[in-house]
Amino acid sequence: MKNEQFFDMIQERNSTRAFDGTTEISKTEITELLNAGMKAPSAWNLQHWKFVVFHGEEAQGKLLPVAYHQNQIKDASCVIAVLADTDSAKNVDPVFDPAVKAGYMSQEAKDKLKANVIGAYSTEQRNREQGILNSSLAGMQLILAATAKGWNTCAIGGFDEKAFKETFLTDTRYIPTMLIAIGKEKVAGHPTSRFSAEEMSIWI
Repeated sequence: MKNEQFFDMIQERNSTRAFDGTTEISKTEITELLNAGMKAPSAWNLQHWKFVVFHGEEAQGKLLPVAYHQNQIKDASCVIAVLADTDSAKNVDPVFDPAVKAGYMSQEAKDKLKANVIGAYSTEQRNREQGILNSSLAGMQLILAATAKGWNTCAIGGFDEKAFKETFLTDTRYIPTMLIAIGKEKVAGHPTSRFSAEEMSIWI
């Protein structure tokens, strides 16, 4: 994709409210989008997220009441829940041990980094905030990847967080950040008004 095409895509992207319920997406295509989401930036490269994929009538049907019976949930080709990792300091070893083994990082540097991470994420509130912030980056990257592949999307924040955790999660380390419905639009989205950069920017 050329630079001009990317900026055109950003200008044209909008949220889809009505999906074509007959359009299917393959597991291979979904995995490709997930891999793109995994390339999102994150603090210390800790990758503060996990994905839950709802693919197919049965799986999406289980999600439907948790998401207040919104039509996008049942009509989308799939729905991906982006979870926030609220204990991402545990990722330091699996993320950085390979770098130490490969000689890209010294053990001393890795130990110092780990101490910094543990110090920075010393409170429950900080862990939750960083989990939501960084997992949102993965969610946006997944949306852009889907858009680039010709899919329509809708980021959904309207769902019962408590019911989601009770129904789909066994590890209390993770909390849901957003749902992303992916499919083909049945009704074209309309342009939305946006504040200008001048209105929303403060230059120092």
